[in-house]
Amino acid sequence: MRKFLYLALLLFYTGIGSASANSPAGIAEAQADSLPVPKGIKDLKFYVQRDPNANTVVYELNRTAQGTLNEAEPIQVYWIRYADGGERKELNYIQRKFAYGLNTRKLGKDHYELKFVSYGKLPLYLRKSRDGKYHVYTTINKKEAILNRVFVRIEGGTFWVPNVLYVELSGHDAATGKTVIGRFKP
Repeated sequence: MRKFLYLALLLFYTGIGSASANSPAGIAEAQADSLPVPKGIKDLKFYVQRDPNANTVVYELNRTAQGTLNEAEPIQVYWIRYADGGERKELNYIQRKFAYGLNTRKLGKDHYELKFVSYGKLPLYLRKSRDGKYHVYTTINKKEAILNRVFVRIEGGTFWVPNVLYVELSGHDAATGKTVIGRFKP
């Protein structure tokens, strides 16, 4: 729980954007369904968005120069700084090691377990599917789903203990392809 609070804190206070004086604690509330969707990323696996702005953390398949999966680091993580004109920016050390980075463990051929460094209770699995493409799988509403997006809703709190209202996972049911959305409070 403490690590997730650090994630929320870093999500909240990194990627600074404009704030509204009418919102809680002077922070503009990002409407989850109005935030930009990353475009033009060939191997996008999922992305993370949060209050207070549109800056987005992207999780992309990491390939070698030969085009094969980089087995040592299968997912590349970076910002799209929409609040700064859509600039792509690498994560800094603190963001990689305490907030947005992933711990990766190889489980077998073309199969990896991924966990956020800040919240290890949410297992994600990178696997090659029958279509020959890699997808990130997790459980949403008790169903195996291909993860597309994570949204963290923050409302007030303090610098060290932000108030995380919920985390929303969005994806597609792995069996049916139907959209699934689930929320939990960490």
